[in-house]
Amino acid sequence: MEAVWNAVKAAIKERVPGHSYRMWIEPIKSHEGEAGSLVLACPNFFSKKRVQDNYGSIIKSELENTLGRACEVSIIVENGNGRKPSESGTIQLALPDVNIRPYSGRQLRRDFIFDHFVVGGNNDFAYSASLSLASRRQSLPNPLFLLSGTGMGKSHLTQAIGHHILTQSPKERIFYMTAEDFSSEMVQAFRNDTIDKFKGKYRNECDVLLLEDLHSLSGKERTQVELSMTLDTLFEENKKIIFSSCYRPSEIPKLNDKLRSRLAASLISNIDPPNFRTRVRILKKKAAIRGFKIPEKVVHYLASELTEDVRQLESGLIGVTAKASLLGAPVDLALAESVVKNIVRQRNNITIDAIKKLVCKYYGISVNEIISRSRKQSLVRPRQIAMYLARMYTDSPLQAIGRSFNRYHATALHSINAIDRGVRENGAIQKQVDFFRQKLDSGRT
Repeated sequence: MEAVWNAVKAAIKERVPGHSYRMWIEPIKSHEGEAGSLVLACPNFFSKKRVQDNYGSIIKSELENTLGRACEVSIIVENGNGRKPSESGTIQLALPDVNIRPYSGRQLRRDFIFDHFVVGGNNDFAYSASLSLASRRQSLPNPLFLLSGTGMGKSHLTQAIGHHILTQSPKERIFYMTAEDFSSEMVQAFRNDTIDKFKGKYRNECDVLLLEDLHSLSGKERTQVELSMTLDTLFEENKKIIFSSCYRPSEIPKLNDKLRSRLAASLISNIDPPNFRTRVRILKKKAAIRGFKIPEKVVHYLASELTEDVRQLESGLIGVTAKASLLGAPVDLALAESVVKNIVRQRNNITIDAIKKLVCKYYGISVNEIISRSRKQSLVRPRQIAMYLARMYTDSPLQAIGRSFNRYHATALHSINAIDRGVRENGAIQKQVDFFRQKLDSGRT
């Protein structure tokens, strides 16, 4: 049967993309089963599920073409030593109902695992690269750089890598944080005269670095220099490095050449918005995980109306189920429509100028003041919030946003990052931003 499987693999190699073949088909081992059947052994549960869902029909078709007859195929999980996981004691345990604390940094969300990630044409390469790096079946020559807009799944994949590595190798020292966290920790180390300890921690105690929101390093020269040296050390020691950002390295302003070069050498993997079919699968997956029962027609309605990102889909799903529960009403199209109208943004009516007018109206300032060169605090905060909302609600690039406020794009990025940080850490800023978002989402500007 090994010769037969080799022939089948050769045929499959002609039908699927090269990276998919290397990732999923090449590692499979074959055994002869009972009554001449074929047993295919995958290296782990993730691989088995992926092969069954995406390549099962191709395998069966090519096997029948090779043999000239029908043949039973079964797919199992088997370790390199020929034993099933249950025999070797390495079966993945269910995650507890708490977030997972890595060796250093932020907690990993317990639901951000590979099995909960819905793969589609918009993210297939990013998923494959992430799983390959986590499974260590294929050592990536360069760091992995996950690139997407907000709410597309780059944080999910980043944390899924951490979860998978911890499951397979609990002793691995995983550092998960944002670039802002790294910068703040470095500043504190300088203030407390513990910078040597800080350097030793990242250069000598880290096996896997998961670093998100790289764009927040814009203009932070001292942090950039330290991070560059840390990355050089980790890279030389063949450590795993995963970055994420909303911007390509070439698009991040005020980044020193050495760090930009190091980031640009990464395997940059883009995650695009999901298409309709993928949005349907995402809704069904999230509903199943939460135990929600959603009629098919409601799922299709949500998928057709909520097209921006995964977070918006999740918001719609939770909104529908929560409203049905509170009202004691069935989940039907009428209820879904009432929820969606409060979520879907009136994009055609939301422009940078409309946002400026809205913000100016509620802060009692003029449009001329908000775009002036004045740095009065009474103008700086409204200006920053307006830039943040412009980035969130329009497709305008940073350069256009900056020009609209009489600023360079680097200043626009600084303002957006400042409000993004404020929303997470400052209740007052969060309330102000939420107020404007409600106005924009409802169309009452």
